[in-house]
Amino acid sequence: MIKLYGFSVSNYYNMVKLALLEKGLAFEEVPFYGGTSAEALAISPRGKVPVLQVEQGFINETSVILEYIEQSQQGRPLLPSDPFQRAQVLALAREIELYIELPARACYGEAFFGMKVPDAIKEKTRAELLLGVAALGRHGKFAPYVAGDSLSVADLYFLYSVPLACGVAHKLFGMDLLAEVPQAKALLERLGETPNVQRVAADREAAMPAFMAMVAAKK
Repeated sequence: MIKLYGFSVSNYYNMVKLALLEKGLAFEEVPFYGGTSAEALAISPRGKVPVLQVEQGFINETSVILEYIEQSQQGRPLLPSDPFQRAQVLALAREIELYIELPARACYGEAFFGMKVPDAIKEKTRAELLLGVAALGRHGKFAPYVAGDSLSVADLYFLYSVPLACGVAHKLFGMDLLAEVPQAKALLERLGETPNVQRVAADREAAMPAFMAMVAAKK
């Protein structure tokens, strides 16, 4: 059986988890926080999550894991078979990661964990988030999903990156990040009503107290 290593508070872990659920695949969740121990690095070369264990060994990096699942497993397709359409989905996913998730991540410490982030980094994050969401508004179709009429890998990145970025924008800048992209707000609401997304959200909520306690202990 496929094993998914990671923890339910990680947005990247939840991208892979939702993909497995949407495809109807059987898998086992293995609690794993990464790190720099020899044991962790034997599973994940950079000590990061998530990691997928299959018969042949371990696969790391979320984008690679998602493509592996698509290429090797049956179930609901999350990438189009047409090369051009597939490229559009993957480009949207990469744009969300590079221009929304990663800029927001630079400020997670202050927005969510009570740490201080330098003002220069916050200003850079603010500017990059505005540019990233503008690009999403131009490239995304929201018809009704991010890349078109069916759920795709782009929606996984959207669902588990954009709300965190919105949280950063609201808490640090008093800004509604999706004010100019109402179709994105509507899609987040629709996705939030689906059973598998609700399952992932419930698991995340249940895991949050222990995760926050672990973060506090490291301060």
